[in-house]
Amino acid sequence: MLQEIIVSSREDGWRLDKIVVEKAPPWVSRTFVQRQIKETKVFVDRKPRKPAYKVKTGESITFELPDKPEVLSVEPEEIPLNIVFEDHDIIVVNKDPGIIVHPLPRKQTGTLVNALLNHCMDLQGIGGVTRPGIVHRLDKDTSGVIIVAKNDLAQVSLSSQFKNRLTSKDYIAIVRGKTPISGKVDYSIARHPVNRLKMSVNESGKESLTYYRTLKNFSEIASLVFVSPKTGRTHQIRVHMREKGFPLLGDAVYGKARDDEIFGVKRQMLHAARLTVSHPRSGKRMTFIASLPADMKEVIVNLSELVTKR
Repeated sequence: MLQEIIVSSREDGWRLDKIVVEKAPPWVSRTFVQRQIKETKVFVDRKPRKPAYKVKTGESITFELPDKPEVLSVEPEEIPLNIVFEDHDIIVVNKDPGIIVHPLPRKQTGTLVNALLNHCMDLQGIGGVTRPGIVHRLDKDTSGVIIVAKNDLAQVSLSSQFKNRLTSKDYIAIVRGKTPISGKVDYSIARHPVNRLKMSVNESGKESLTYYRTLKNFSEIASLVFVSPKTGRTHQIRVHMREKGFPLLGDAVYGKARDDEIFGVKRQMLHAARLTVSHPRSGKRMTFIASLPADMKEVIVNLSELVTKR
């Protein structure tokens, strides 16, 4: 839909980006407007202008509006929860693999949030409509421990702890190859320059740090590793381990998932095993442990039997 703005005398001398943001509908973000101007998709009297251009009375500003987004409504659903701990302020869950944490425009049912809304009657509204109580996330195919805030006090406290790296997170992973006894990976990570759904190692990316130690080697085939990320970048463990030559078994994005099916692998072998935070009300340091899921135990058995037969 084409939007047209006629500059009034009151707006004479305003920056182009300011007037467009001011006049655009509320669902149009400032980021969208700035991107449109930089990509020369905003015109003043049919000519593209820079964001700092000072508009003049009577000029016509035109640009394409995005469609108005549908208002999401998240409904409670009876979905079983594996609860590790719960009190008045927080709930800690051992998330099953295959479950998305919060609704997306293309997926509004069957998520962890839908299950939590059914379990916690007063969760709605804490932290937003589609992400009530969510202070951190796990990938869809990553299982394990996740903590959720049940009130505003907990939301603020936990969000601050994750932002300021005051939490401790440890994972169990099964990777390809024979890993050394221990290792450190500190490659910076950024969004992939071509595939925006992927992350990649990039010197100009965000600082990222991961430590790992080997729990068991299955000959040269695979390894069971304990991984401790010290930063929380998107796909950090998956990218770092792949870059070291040890991609996660079953990782369809950064590994060779089809080749890994011979070990009984059906998803990326990554499990959030342990999480340590300070309780938002008492300040007490608390550690929560999520037991290893059945599918990862099965893969470990399969790998052990394969090595024995060799």
